[in-house]
Amino acid sequence: MVTAHDVEMRTPLPPSFYLRDAAIVARELLGAVLMHDDGAQVVSGRIIETEAYLGPHDPASHSAAGRTARTWHMFGPPGTAYVYFIYGMHWCVNAVTGDEGYGSAVLIRALAPLAGLEVMRARRPKARTDASLCDGPGKLCAALGITRAHDGLMLTGASPLTIYEGPPVPDDGVVIGPRIGISKAVDWPLRFCIAPQRQTSA
Repeated sequence: MVTAHDVEMRTPLPPSFYLRDAAIVARELLGAVLMHDDGAQVVSGRIIETEAYLGPHDPASHSAAGRTARTWHMFGPPGTAYVYFIYGMHWCVNAVTGDEGYGSAVLIRALAPLAGLEVMRARRPKARTDASLCDGPGKLCAALGITRAHDGLMLTGASPLTIYEGPPVPDDGVVIGPRIGISKAVDWPLRFCIAPQRQTSA
């Protein structure tokens, strides 16, 4: 059983980790640990699914429309949290990648819960199993208590929201496919998932 202390002892991923192509970062974020420590509660999960949004040339990326009030932090320094609202009900969290001002990011799509399960269950009472607490981008934000208040924070260890290094995931444990929930560039193979049989190891 992974405890909050185990997670806290890991090393935050540095800005240089994110200063690369979004597809590379999306693949290498698999196995890393996303943690929210608000000073009273610690909740975390292992990243098991991501999607890359490559920048202004990617028609499915928010940055394709340019920098707006909503997308402001998507153009921030590498390692910035870009949090946005969808469908009038869900928050989604991304890690900004590449050069500052470019506008590429990785959407965190799913986690395997690690620490703070009781808190997650209270925040997501309709989840039938622990595995379903964080099995979607909106669900994981609800479970971890991520909101617009976290938009623009650094994920590199200097804020309540941090991504820590995790055990590497071998290529034969990764499934790559098209992104989902979009209407443009739907065939681009930019969704990365840890194979189900490997998702519970940490």
